[in-house]
Amino acid sequence: MTITNYLCNGIEKRFHSNAAAELLLNSVSERQGSRMDVRRSSLYSTLDLVPQLEHYARSLPHHRMKSRPSLEALRRASDIVLKITPKETLTKQVSNELLSTQVRCMLNIWGVILFLRLSLITSQAGILLTWLIILMSVTVTSVTALSISAIATNGRVISGGAYFMISRSLGPEIGGPIGMVFSFANALACALNTVGFAEVVRDLLQEFGVPIVDPINDIRIVGVVTVTVLLLISLAGMEWESKTQILFFIILLVSFANYLVGTVIPPSVEKQALGIFGYRSDIFVQNLTPDWRGPEGNFFELFAIFFPSAIGILSGANISGDLKLPKRTTRMMTLQYFHLYSPPGACVLRDASGNITDILVGNITDDCVGLGCQLGWNFTECAQTQTCEYGLANSSKVLGQLSGFYHLITAGVFAASLSSALGFLVSAPKVFQCLCRDNLYPYIGFFAKGYGKNDEPLRAYLLCYIIAVAFILIGGCLNLIAALISNFFLCSYSLINFSCFHASITNSPGWRPSFHYYSKWTALFGAVISVVLMFLFTWWAALTTFCIIFFLFGYVNYNKPEVNWGSSVQAGTYNMALSYSVALSGVEDHVKNFRPQCLVLTGPPNQRPALVDFVASFTKHTSLMICGDIIMVKRQSRPQDATDWLLKWLNKRKVRSFYTPFTADSLRLGARHLLQASGLGKLKSNTLVLGFKANWRDSSPESIEDYINTIYDTFDSNFCLCILRMMDGCCLNFLCVPAYNIPYLSDDISDKGDSDQIKTVFQNDQGKKTIDVYWIADDGGLTLLVPYLLTRRKHWHRSKVRVFIMGDEQNMEEGRNEMIALLKRFRLDFNDVIVMTDSERRPHDKNLRRFVDSVAPFRLYDEQKEGVSIQELRQSAPWKISDKEFEAFKLKSERKVRLNEIIRRNSQHAALVLVSLPVPHSDCPSALYMAWLDTLTCGLHCPAVLIRGNQQNVLTYYCQ
Repeated sequence: MTITNYLCNGIEKRFHSNAAAELLLNSVSERQGSRMDVRRSSLYSTLDLVPQLEHYARSLPHHRMKSRPSLEALRRASDIVLKITPKETLTKQVSNELLSTQVRCMLNIWGVILFLRLSLITSQAGILLTWLIILMSVTVTSVTALSISAIATNGRVISGGAYFMISRSLGPEIGGPIGMVFSFANALACALNTVGFAEVVRDLLQEFGVPIVDPINDIRIVGVVTVTVLLLISLAGMEWESKTQILFFIILLVSFANYLVGTVIPPSVEKQALGIFGYRSDIFVQNLTPDWRGPEGNFFELFAIFFPSAIGILSGANISGDLKLPKRTTRMMTLQYFHLYSPPGACVLRDASGNITDILVGNITDDCVGLGCQLGWNFTECAQTQTCEYGLANSSKVLGQLSGFYHLITAGVFAASLSSALGFLVSAPKVFQCLCRDNLYPYIGFFAKGYGKNDEPLRAYLLCYIIAVAFILIGGCLNLIAALISNFFLCSYSLINFSCFHASITNSPGWRPSFHYYSKWTALFGAVISVVLMFLFTWWAALTTFCIIFFLFGYVNYNKPEVNWGSSVQAGTYNMALSYSVALSGVEDHVKNFRPQCLVLTGPPNQRPALVDFVASFTKHTSLMICGDIIMVKRQSRPQDATDWLLKWLNKRKVRSFYTPFTADSLRLGARHLLQASGLGKLKSNTLVLGFKANWRDSSPESIEDYINTIYDTFDSNFCLCILRMMDGCCLNFLCVPAYNIPYLSDDISDKGDSDQIKTVFQNDQGKKTIDVYWIADDGGLTLLVPYLLTRRKHWHRSKVRVFIMGDEQNMEEGRNEMIALLKRFRLDFNDVIVMTDSERRPHDKNLRRFVDSVAPFRLYDEQKEGVSIQELRQSAPWKISDKEFEAFKLKSERKVRLNEIIRRNSQHAALVLVSLPVPHSDCPSALYMAWLDTLTCGLHCPAVLIRGNQQNVLTYYCQ
């Protein structure tokens, strides 16, 4: 047992089975553990430690911690001294945090709604429907409390409350909008509670005949002064704020005790004139049923008025490092509501005049209607004319009139409103500070800075203060904004419950809450019912809330912040991908569903952006792309974080591709393994994409052999093949060199490489330039499919595709019509077909000489050498071309030269040229085949692609 566990177990015994204490102990033990200078060592050495909690907290933002000793450090011996905080100190910290959180929640439950709207709700809805409202509110809050407890015990929740829980569970796209609106809602709630306090003060000033200016401006003056005092308390630190809240809590306890005692004191005549008669069964029975009056006379209007008193469950979460909300708090809240809301319905009539002269003398009950007649009072006149000023239906001061001492209830109103305002003034900056530190939105980082040992968000305090003052001064708009605030809180409830549900159904191994008394289905119910209540309360406010949420969601989703919180959305994405990948494995291949799934030998992608952009142009949102990086074991090793930087580079370039580094002795060996192993199930590559080996004449014979053998292996693996050649003026030369020719140093893959995005020709708008396709050989249709996919992109959609085919002059028109008919049956909008009738002609002498000169360094000239064995020449230079081989392939070589002449004549101004790749013969020397590839594409001023399908159909004109 570790020392931390020993301490925690001792304190758990003191707190017995209290779930809140258990959660607090986890939090405090974490923070306490981080203060230890050194922990217990393992059996191996004094420096090699046993497993430590702080070593697993690396995902916490802005959190400094000690890391595990490196292997090098473990070689050195070290003496250690164990320092821990005394057990009594740890126990005191737990007790203080538990008390602070419980008090904060209870203060928000005992809010101004209880004091100022209790009589209205009970009078209009009746006792039965009031209980139903309470039960429904408690149901929503209880389900949400269970979800909060599950999320809060699935790892430490730092400052940020509901925002932190939602964002870390559902990701920044959902968390960011909620954090913004939730912070704003708390700031507005501070203003509303302050105005509630100011209204009571104004009424007292008018009652004593000492108004400041006028009723409206009195509220503004008192409100601004009050919120300023609350700001000063907040700026003084959390200790002062907590002490102030405890003072308010004591005042509320005394106020409620005074209220409950007053209900059992026999009412005086003055109280009876106000409709107060003590506990009576006949009053209780009459007030059981509803009595709807005025514009607020319907169930959901009253429900909306009551519900804000149930938002106290988030109060502790917004300012605490961990949420501590045990089940007993919810049960206690339910009992409190019943105990506090029931007495008025059993003691007070709905209508009373307040006039002592309305008392009945003797047994005279003529013209007297209502229950008051049986109690000796005639309130008939004011009840019928609806001019009664007292009673449940007419007065908001029933609690004070019912209590033992009236002004203690006024003190309770003060304590309730000020405590709520202070709580919101503290919680809003804490949530906003956490949001600002995540850098999800621009221009708010200024408010992220904290001050002092408690990291107080002083700047955010001032911002919240300014917002509260602004809405206190506005005053008239607060009734409309109150509806928005309720919807903001309900929206938060909905997303908290959905977070718990989503985390549960993803079955992520990381979802391991220590709180087990929750259900994913009750969490889903809480999420749905919260949304339903939003629209039942105020439909326009619900629509406004969702519009704000969707706007903020769209902004975060568009910007793609570089954060990784291990959200349940990530787990859900993995589950979906795994499920669909497995399901796809059972689907048979069909030509209509063929997609060019490309394995691109890019090397480090940031060194070959043209190759990356070319493939991404026709695979993005369409098919699979894998950037293969073959790392030569003899080359210099790359930095450990190279993969992360390269993935960031791809994401910043908005390229949808996987990146797969592979260590091998040679290009051919690495490519062969990637061809066999890359992909998953049916999400497997079927097309290899290479860069053209532009420096082949200066390369070693072994590298040429390696390159050509890679092409052989591609066809042997039944893969399609594309070779991209970038010409002069279009891209940097090094982009066209194959992956293995550039050794890269640590500086090549760095933060600079991540931010430096070189623009290539494939990122430019091609306008009305042509894409010329030389379909020399029937490869199954890949040569046509790739340019079609290109024309679906915005940079290529205006480009016109021209198809060049072989033919003779006698049957030129017939061949052209047949090809047009075939393209139409393929549903390809390629109408420009050109028949090459002169492809059989002999090439020009100068071009033929240039080809002969290019292969001269690779020829054996064995027939011109005397006294030397041909076999010996073969063994010493197996890559070279013998005279016999040169003559055997002479006709094929001339055709390549001639085709190049045609291409240069027709396609000098094209945006892209695609040429059918000749299939290499097994007896063709590698240098000769390399010369063919070079000849086919030389002399062009645009990118050229040598492309070849695997002789299987990728296009069809059948519907089945």
